[in-house]
Amino acid sequence: MLAASCCDRRMCVCPGPRRIAIPVRSSRLPLLSDAMPAPAHLFPLIRNCEISRICSTVCYCHHKHLCCLSSHFAHGHFRYAPQKKFAALYRPKENFNHFIHARDYASTPQRFYLTPPQVNSILKANEYSFKVPEFDGKNVSSVLGFDSNQLPANAPIEDRRSAATCLQTRGMLLGVFDGHAGCACAQAVSERLFYYIAVSLLPHETLLEIENAVESGRALLPILQWHKHPNDYFSKEASKLYFNSLRTYWQELIDLNSGETTDVKEALINAFKRLDNDISLEAQVGDPNSFLNYLVLRVAFSGATACVAHVDGVDLHIANTGDSRAMLGVQEEDGSWSAVNLSYDHNAQNEHEVERVKMEHPKSEEKSLVKQDRLLGLLMPFRAFGDVKFKWSIELQKRVVESGPDQLNDNEYTKFIPPNYHTPPYLTAEPEVIHHKLRPQDKFLVLATDGLWETMHRQDVARIVGEYLTGVHHQQPIAVGGYKVTLGQMHGLLTERRARISSVFEDQNAATHLIRHAVGNNEFGTVDHERLSKMLSLPEELARMYRDDITIIVVQFNSHVIGACQNEAL
Repeated sequence: MLAASCCDRRMCVCPGPRRIAIPVRSSRLPLLSDAMPAPAHLFPLIRNCEISRICSTVCYCHHKHLCCLSSHFAHGHFRYAPQKKFAALYRPKENFNHFIHARDYASTPQRFYLTPPQVNSILKANEYSFKVPEFDGKNVSSVLGFDSNQLPANAPIEDRRSAATCLQTRGMLLGVFDGHAGCACAQAVSERLFYYIAVSLLPHETLLEIENAVESGRALLPILQWHKHPNDYFSKEASKLYFNSLRTYWQELIDLNSGETTDVKEALINAFKRLDNDISLEAQVGDPNSFLNYLVLRVAFSGATACVAHVDGVDLHIANTGDSRAMLGVQEEDGSWSAVNLSYDHNAQNEHEVERVKMEHPKSEEKSLVKQDRLLGLLMPFRAFGDVKFKWSIELQKRVVESGPDQLNDNEYTKFIPPNYHTPPYLTAEPEVIHHKLRPQDKFLVLATDGLWETMHRQDVARIVGEYLTGVHHQQPIAVGGYKVTLGQMHGLLTERRARISSVFEDQNAATHLIRHAVGNNEFGTVDHERLSKMLSLPEELARMYRDDITIIVVQFNSHVIGACQNEAL
């Protein structure tokens, strides 16, 4: 069994990094070091002589952080392990000679690849599509419909997705949620956030009507129409708790009524912040029901990023907290495709975000706030729901853990205090909101967790989705990336390109088509079935070493409606 690291991809609470050997590009490829025994079931799956096709993904640790070995290989027991299964890779330098004591394994001709139908079955297991009716009873929608899909790497998957139509106001809500230190927080946010947004957008009269219905025991007005895949479940056990917190929120909105029209940007910000506050408060108060008490604590101590779109006519608002992304696909006059970013990552690569964090804390903490591109040296996203380890005071954390259920008290991670923890909170769930007026050339929107953006450039995403939706392919010169390619190999690439174009409608879902490229693209930028088969057939303890969970929503816009709205505005 391959060892798992104690590092979460977003949260690292380990001591220093330790090195292990990893696959490298070579004619004689050492697969694993003596320190890490090779899993026997790996070798029938991937031939030694062909692993170079996928080893580049492994060689550069996909999350760009230093990882360590698990307690099975350390001299002592690591104290902090928020999850059981994480990638156990050390990010290598350009020179791989320092990886020593590696075994050579003879090449074997064995191959057990998935057939195309098996690949399709895996890729399409979580896909969902929704087409907006031409006339919904209120107005002609600027959204034609959307496709969504998920491909897990973690077991269970830590990503979540949500889509819903606002019934009491105009607009549609869509979002992707990326969990870390478990899936509990992402699950709760995916269930609850849209209700908070919808309530924030409701006029005062509607809020009063809903509250009066609750008081008198009458049926409530429906607020949202959910568009869900069967796997997108809701926590029935926590529904009453969640409803009570939401009701308290709308009661406060009624009391604070100013009579002014609700601003969408302000509503989105208030909804994000209020839900995060309720997650924290529910964990502090606890619940007499032991199951619910443990649930709310799991939600609070884990974390999740969120990227949400609200589409109302030509008004598109993106509210982003963390490092998932929103990207607009634009069709230029010549038919080519370009990408427009509608969100910014909240991490160490964003200089403005680093400055924001530094401005919120004393000068004396400037050197300890961001270490190894992580918040306090531990957390990759600088904004997130939950993660109360970075928000509560030390005294509050100790009190909640000590008075909590035994399962929580036995978790070493919950008792861990981040280093240099002096002036909490260090983390916020407040979103950055970007408003965009849709134009006829704005054809689609892609919302995706960072599992997609780590494998594909936004321009490639725009081109692949645009060509899929229109069926028109603009041929680009085949890029070989510095490889020496023979005439025979070039002929094969051109043949593969023709086959790919002829089979573009194999996928009936744009998100599925994008995942196929994200996982199966080879070094020449084309989908390689052999590579795709290998990546999808990796056992769960290895899959996380090669990629992250991927969740995608592709929203297609109605250009005719958008153009008509523009003309009316003029």
